[in-house]
Amino acid sequence: MEITRRRLLSALSAAGLLAVIPTVPVSAAEAAEDGARLIANTVAVFAGTAESNARPETAAKLAAVEKTARTNLKSMDDAADGELFAGLVLGADETNLNTAFKRLYEIALATRAPGTPSDLYGNTAVQRRVIDGLGWLHERHYGDQSKGYYGNWFHWEIGISQHISKTLALLVDEVRTHKPGLIATYVASMDAYLRNGIDGDVNLDSRFHTGANLADITTNRILQGALLPDGGEARIRKALTDQLTVFVTIDPYDLSHGVTDGYYADGSFIQHASVAYTGSYGKGLLTRVVQTLKILDGTGFAHGDELVPTVQKWVRDGFAPLIFEGWMMEIVKGRAVSRPDGGYTDVAVVVEAVVDLSSLSTGADATALKSYVKHVRATSRTALNPTGFVSPVSIVRYADIIGDASVPPADLNPAARSVAFNAMDKTVHRRAGYAFALARSSDRISKYEYMSGENLMPWFQGDGAHYLYLSGQDQTQAYGVDYFTTVSPYGLAGVTAPVERRRTVPELYGKPYYDNPGHPLNFTSSSESQNKYVYFPRGTEGHSGGAVLGAYGAVGMVQSSDVAHRDQKLLPDDFVVYRNATATKSWFLLDEEIVVLAAGVGDDAGRAVTTTVDARTAAPDDQVSVTGMLRDGRPWTGAGTGDLAWLRYANATQRTAVGYVFLDTPKVRVALDQVTRSRRVVRTANPDTPVTRNVLGVTVDGAAGAQPACLVYALVPNAADAALRSYGSGRPLKVLANTVRLQAVTHTGLGLTAANSFTAGRHEAAGVRLDGPSSVLVRRTGRGAETTVAVSDPTMGRDTVSVLLRGRSLREVTADDGVRVRRVPGGTRIDVRTRHAYGRSFTVRLRG
Repeated sequence: MEITRRRLLSALSAAGLLAVIPTVPVSAAEAAEDGARLIANTVAVFAGTAESNARPETAAKLAAVEKTARTNLKSMDDAADGELFAGLVLGADETNLNTAFKRLYEIALATRAPGTPSDLYGNTAVQRRVIDGLGWLHERHYGDQSKGYYGNWFHWEIGISQHISKTLALLVDEVRTHKPGLIATYVASMDAYLRNGIDGDVNLDSRFHTGANLADITTNRILQGALLPDGGEARIRKALTDQLTVFVTIDPYDLSHGVTDGYYADGSFIQHASVAYTGSYGKGLLTRVVQTLKILDGTGFAHGDELVPTVQKWVRDGFAPLIFEGWMMEIVKGRAVSRPDGGYTDVAVVVEAVVDLSSLSTGADATALKSYVKHVRATSRTALNPTGFVSPVSIVRYADIIGDASVPPADLNPAARSVAFNAMDKTVHRRAGYAFALARSSDRISKYEYMSGENLMPWFQGDGAHYLYLSGQDQTQAYGVDYFTTVSPYGLAGVTAPVERRRTVPELYGKPYYDNPGHPLNFTSSSESQNKYVYFPRGTEGHSGGAVLGAYGAVGMVQSSDVAHRDQKLLPDDFVVYRNATATKSWFLLDEEIVVLAAGVGDDAGRAVTTTVDARTAAPDDQVSVTGMLRDGRPWTGAGTGDLAWLRYANATQRTAVGYVFLDTPKVRVALDQVTRSRRVVRTANPDTPVTRNVLGVTVDGAAGAQPACLVYALVPNAADAALRSYGSGRPLKVLANTVRLQAVTHTGLGLTAANSFTAGRHEAAGVRLDGPSSVLVRRTGRGAETTVAVSDPTMGRDTVSVLLRGRSLREVTADDGVRVRRVPGGTRIDVRTRHAYGRSFTVRLRG
């Protein structure tokens, strides 16, 4: 532990975070005062204050708190012998035990929330019912360590402790009067259930105590420390020191405790070691740390203002690019994409955190955050309902921001932005009328996440699946759970998949996981083997990434099978593995179009394959049309297979349209089908609700045994017929190369050449020579007076990447650190030191 502790302190010191926790000792009286302030802050966060709850904006929230509490009290009244709540069976289901503690918290909350009716607020008798309920649960179902810790570890180490700690904080005075030993009893049990920890405390070397999970655990322990009359201060300071590690930017080349979970320099967020997770666990981490900052406010335990700039950066670089018109993009939600309440609800959680963060910020930073809150509200297609906020105080702050005429709505994103989240294999490209989100994978990042019966058919979600969000549309009609319910998992937009039927994990093994503890790989519900091969498998190819030049981007990926296919000889005989199709793909992200190149599209096993150009959904009564033109000039309407030059899908009801230009593509199959399925097909816990959608599928088929194919097409958001026709008559877009070695395009109107090379050796296109695998954009502006170049290493393993610009010699104007420019025979050579850059783009401006 001494080495671990030293490494921890070293990491915090390097990040400038050690100063957050004061080192000067305080007196017992001061510590007690700080603990009392911490508890008071906690009550204010969750129950509100007299001032906040007197505001009319909090009335709906308080009514919901009251209704829930009365429902729970009625359930206690109706409980049979051996029950705490009617019908809630305890003893074998940890989810039910968690629910019991949650219901007690909800009753306690109503007794501490000013503005609730007098028969609840401050009602000692009701509070004692809650306290007695805590005692009953501990005596019968929680206190016996030999009978506990069944099912999901999360409930025992995080969820249950969270409800207990908050309930005790809300009722601390009455607990000390009515059952004075209950706090110490519960803290001891919560420590004992921290079984992935060490001696009842956090273990920073545990894969369970990282990222959002670590923030949850340490926040619980901060509250517990404030509840303890003796020894609490040391507990709080230790918990804060542990929590500070989530503020440290992950350096993949110098991992602390081997942890890859957390925020990266490019704005990426990872949880579960390899899952892109900003929209779920990242959202949870943001919420928890902002709550902790509020809970600590005014105490002597930490200088929380030192942490605010870090969280501001998370919002600006990590969240804002992934939120489009109030909708959280699917590419960063893991298994949560299969849940019914996503998208707009996810963003409401982020907005509450941003509202509170603005109150902790000052000056221009505070204004920018408030402006962003207004921007999200103004652009969201679904009204943001602050009643769902956790804190009544946050509801009031939100109302004050919305009502402040001096704060203009403003996005944290520029109008045009391209973002390479290379650390988590995701890409976002934004323009005023649309946003394009791309999900990649590699030997670093998981292809998908499945777990606990959630996201049952995820197999191709990281194989170049894309989501094209159109401005003005209600995104629940385009994406969300109903997209995955009604669109075939083999026909997700952007995916190349073999023609076969795969089975879900419950279908294969009869339970939500593969169970084989007797095998050397020890497959249990939460084992590392389960994670590696079942829950979130990675790919086996390292090439996934791209460069950004201003608001333009180039990204490439080599598709691969997952690690289970590679390691099948190591796996049990009854473990089912699937082989992927092959493809080398590039996406060139421009203004009016996203150009997609694919080479080597096929299957080494000789199976038929399909490549889905796009898949879109619409309500069954929406006015949808499909029109286009064949290469011979004849018009096209509706479904069928043909040699298409272009296609236009329009939804008159939603006032949206997407064009597809087939620059070099075999015959295209167009399907427009009405599909009805239950939401339960994607998540076992979903209600058995049938969903009907009209589903567009634009697909290129590859026959079994066929030679690998090449495809080139462009997605044109919001396209009109005239714009699509013009691509065949002098449009400035030209394909320079499309092979498994090199893919490149040029756009003369933008003065832009973009290329991805995938193999060793030299590659050349339009006077640009690349050495080895790389991603490069070159833009010439002002009649060639200035040339700007962006370079990235998409393998993340090269020390240097070199680019040669043929023609007259150019001189360096500005360059990022690590870029060297030289005049050489025949042109200008750019050498970029990419060692340990983790896919970052390097930019240089040249003149000649």
